[in-house]
Amino acid sequence: MYAIVEIAGQQFKVEKEQKIFVHRLHSDEGAELSFDTVMLKDEDGKISIGTPKLEGAEVKAKVIKHIKDKKVLVFKKKRRKGYQKMNGHRQCLTQILITDIL
Repeated sequence: MYAIVEIAGQQFKVEKEQKIFVHRLHSDEGAELSFDTVMLKDEDGKISIGTPKLEGAEVKAKVIKHIKDKKVLVFKKKRRKGYQKMNGHRQCLTQILITDIL
């Protein structure tokens, strides 16, 4: 059983007891969440497709922890001009555990 759900502006294919990383959510660690923007649900081969979302379907999740991703370095340079610039970015993420698909 799996579902395609929209979480924090992105679509994820999720299954029960799966851990995924999403963009930072404004919830405390250990908090229970429910996402009702379910676009597709598969129950043992019976596929339900929403237009654009399924009514009455939801995915329940639990926040495990908040982390920062690896640093991504952005380096810009223009040759023969003496211009170079280095910039770094670390994305804030939330790890969640999918507890149930209803």
